[in-house]
Amino acid sequence: MHKEILVIDDNPDIRSIVSNILIEQNYVVRTAANYDQAVFEINKKLPDLAVIDIKLDKIEKDGIDLLKLVTTKDKLIPVIMISGHATVQMAVEATRLGAYEFIEKPFSKEKILNYVNRALESYELKKEKNIIENKLFHSFELIGKSPSIMKVKKIIEKLSTSESRVLISGPTGTGKELVARKIHKNSIRSQEPFVILNAALLKETTYEKELFGEEFEDGSISFGALERANKGTLLIDEVSEIPYQTQANILRVLIDQKFKRLNGSKDVNVNIRLISSTSKNLNDLVKINKFREDLYHRLNVIPIELNSLNSRTEDIPLLINYFKKKLSEINGVQVHNLEINNDNLYTYNWPGNVRELRNLIERITILSANEPQSNINQLINDILNPASSNYSSKDILEKSFTYSLKEARRSFEKEYLTTQLKKNHGNISKTADFIGMERSALHRKLKELGIKGIN
Repeated sequence: MHKEILVIDDNPDIRSIVSNILIEQNYVVRTAANYDQAVFEINKKLPDLAVIDIKLDKIEKDGIDLLKLVTTKDKLIPVIMISGHATVQMAVEATRLGAYEFIEKPFSKEKILNYVNRALESYELKKEKNIIENKLFHSFELIGKSPSIMKVKKIIEKLSTSESRVLISGPTGTGKELVARKIHKNSIRSQEPFVILNAALLKETTYEKELFGEEFEDGSISFGALERANKGTLLIDEVSEIPYQTQANILRVLIDQKFKRLNGSKDVNVNIRLISSTSKNLNDLVKINKFREDLYHRLNVIPIELNSLNSRTEDIPLLINYFKKKLSEINGVQVHNLEINNDNLYTYNWPGNVRELRNLIERITILSANEPQSNINQLINDILNPASSNYSSKDILEKSFTYSLKEARRSFEKEYLTTQLKKNHGNISKTADFIGMERSALHRKLKELGIKGIN
């Protein structure tokens, strides 16, 4: 299928020259002679690439405004800006706003074709990258057999026939977005849009625009998250960050299932399923008037709690094996003999939780292919920097200098046996075999040290 290019210039000669150059190369070309025509063409159908002149017929609106319109609708679409009166400031501003390239008039046939071909190649690569990343993320599973993860899996199963609103809470990196995607994928809305609004990344003045969209004097529309998610699912990530006044407007949408765009006069009806996530305790925020109580109760119909990784270390071996296989396939790395088994993986605090573990495994699979085990362990130690961990062997060693010999030995044994149990999913027999103790003797030692069963 031939690529479609939109050429926008108020000079008919330039439009004709650029169009003919592109048509000769089998591109499909649409043109616009002024600002209003350009807005109409952009709203009618987005091109694969746009060539836009800076100076157009309107004094108050120019090519920069059209650049903003295109990138608002799809930030991946490449835009080449052209001008006969270019300044460095213009070029810098256009590039800052997302223009692929800025060309001064007059330009040669070779130059414009070179930029167009490169821009389209870049566009295709970015689209392919997004497709791969989306498939990769969608294909990730919720891994673990710890009680907390099994509970979450059961809730997701039960939600497959429900339209209830869900509030997912847990520390950063525990997989809140993954759980939201699984809920959407298992629901009757699975073929409809899944839209994410990350409230933590927005400026305070842009929340309403990002949620409700905006109408402009020229008739163009910037669609908000609510409208883009219509018939599907909207995930509001870090919902605690939404300003108090905007919370009231969201509540109104949940009640009425309609809203008005900014500067709009007509109601927009929507049918969405709302999932919210937070790394903060919303109930605590309600108590100090930082979050609306009425909205909290509307959102918290089905609560899902994700625990930190260091509270479910029995899942770490499962996650390591899963990520090792998954990420090695994506990165094209052979890891058949790669052993990732280091005590620091079980005593490290994991402030970034599962996301941090995933990143670590990806680095190891890429950097440690065909490396000896000693090098892999050293890499893990360097990455984790166990000296900064809340509970590491180094801490034990340093503290032991204040202990008697008996106390130091007891402290070391407790640390060592706890780590080995976690590595073996709490299995007493496997742990006993590994450390060279009789099963009954290990039971007595665990009881003596006050180590409870690790499931």
